[in-house]
Amino acid sequence: MRHQTYGKLAVLAFGLILVSFVVLGTTRGFVGFRTARLLAAPTTLLAVCLVVFLFVRGLLAWTGLAELE
Repeated sequence: MRHQTYGKLAVLAFGLILVSFVVLGTTRGFVGFRTARLLAAPTTLLAVCLVVFLFVRGLLAWTGLAELE
């Protein structure tokens, strides 16, 4: 993985977290808190998976097992 790709994925993860908060906040007024959480959950789950992937990839690069080109 290249440094540039790693950075783009990190920005994407941050953006997904922001989108999930915006979805939660805007839909909460219309459909209630429980339904708003259900609507924001896929974006939040995708962001968490991406953050975990980036953490593991960074840890592997730090230990020298997998290089960042």
